[in-house]
Amino acid sequence: DVISTVEFNQTGDLLATGDKGGRVVIFQRETESKGESEEVGETGDSGEYNVYSTFQSHEPDFDYLKSLEIEEKINKIRWLPQQNAAHFLLSTNDKTIKLWKVSERDKRPEGYNLKDEEGRLKDISTITSLQVPVLKPTDLMVEVRPRRVFSNGHTYHVNSISVNSDGETYLSADDLRINMWHLGITDRSFSILPNNIVDIKPANMEDLTEVITAAEFHPHHCHLFVYSSSKGTLRLCDMRASALCDRHTKLFEEPEDPGSRSFFSEIISSVSDVKFSHSGRYLLTRDYLTAKVWDLNMDKGPVETYQVHEYLRSKLCSLYENDCIFDKFECVWNSSDSVIMTGAYNSFFRMFDRETGRGVTLEAWRESSKPRAVLRTRRVYNGGKRRRGDVGVDSLDFTKKILHMAWHPSENIIAIAATNNLYIFQDRVNPEAQVQ
Repeated sequence: DVISTVEFNQTGDLLATGDKGGRVVIFQRETESKGESEEVGETGDSGEYNVYSTFQSHEPDFDYLKSLEIEEKINKIRWLPQQNAAHFLLSTNDKTIKLWKVSERDKRPEGYNLKDEEGRLKDISTITSLQVPVLKPTDLMVEVRPRRVFSNGHTYHVNSISVNSDGETYLSADDLRINMWHLGITDRSFSILPNNIVDIKPANMEDLTEVITAAEFHPHHCHLFVYSSSKGTLRLCDMRASALCDRHTKLFEEPEDPGSRSFFSEIISSVSDVKFSHSGRYLLTRDYLTAKVWDLNMDKGPVETYQVHEYLRSKLCSLYENDCIFDKFECVWNSSDSVIMTGAYNSFFRMFDRETGRGVTLEAWRESSKPRAVLRTRRVYNGGKRRRGDVGVDSLDFTKKILHMAWHPSENIIAIAATNNLYIFQDRVNPEAQVQ
C-alpha cells in the first residue's frame, strides 16, 4: 500500500510508517558492534532499520448519518515521549484517533493453580496443593495494544495531530476546527463546548474563505501552537490568553505582489505543512512551489525563501488539470536546524543549507537503496546549457512524488516515502556533506 506518513520517535531508534490500507509498520534500528562501526569511520552506534512490528490501526468504516465512507488511510502518526520500557504512539485516519502501546515480552508465567498449561480452568476438586507461579523465558514477542480511542471529535477530515511538550495533551486539526485532547480522556476533547480551541467555521458556509491545513504545538512552550491556512497565512496562538483561540497572538503573512497574481495564486500559496524548529525560534512551511522559514519575532514576512521547483510555474495549467497542483508536500528540519528538506516530483527531494542558501536535488530510487550506495545529485533542465544526466521538465514523472519524509532527531539519517517504497539514507562519513 502507498505510504501516507513517516515518523521517527524521540530517540530515533524506532521509525513508524502508516499507509492507505490502515496499516502501521514499525522499524527498529539494529545497532552494530563497535568494530563494525570503526570500519566505516563512524564514532557512534549505527545499523539498519528492520521490521519490528506490524499492526492494523484502522479499518474502513461508514457514517450512516451522512452516508459517507470513512477510509482506513493513516493520515498522521505521532510518537509520545517515552516514560518507561513501553512505547506509545498516536495514529489517525480521517475521523478517529487511536493511542497504541508497543511493548516487548520475553517471559511468560507458568504454574497457575486454577489453570492448566493450555489455559483451561481446572476442576477445583482435583487441586490438592498450591504452587507459586513462575516467569520463564520465552521467545521475544512485540505486543501492540490499543489503549485509547478518541472519536466523534471531528466533522471534517483530520489533517494534523501534535503532542504537547507537557506529555499529557495533544491537538488534532481538521479543515475548520482544532481540538485539544487529554491523553487520559476519550469521551470529549479538553476544552469548552463545542469541544475545540479554534473554530473558523462561519455561520454561513457560503462565507467560507479559507481552511486549516496543518497545526503543531511549540516544542518547549506548552501554551503555544501554530496553524496554517489555505490562504498561505500562519497564526500563532497562546492558550493563556483565552480558552477559545479564535483570536491569534501573531499573524505571519507574506504580502502578495498584485502584478504576479493569477488564477493559480491562491492554490499554490496554500501551506501544506508547518514545522517548528527544534530550538522553537523558527517556523518552516511548505507551499506548492517554495519552502519558507519564518522567525517568530518577525511577522512581516519570511526570513528565508527557497525555490523547490520553480521550473513548474509554467506548467501550472496542466498540473491543475491532472490535480497535481493540490499535492501536499511535507517539510522537515535536521537535528541542528541548519538544513531543511522537502519533496518534489520524479522521486526527487530537495535539501537546502540555511547558512549558504544553496540547495541540492537528490533522487530516491532502487539503485540508491543498495548498501553503501551513494545518493546521486540530479538537475532539472529548463533552458540554458544542458549537462549530461539532466532531466528535462517535460520528462518529469508526476506520478512519482515524494510527499512524506522524516529526519532522525539527532543524526543525519533520513526516511523518504516514495509511493509504496520506504528509503532510509544515512550520511556515514561526513555529517556536513549533506548539501553541496
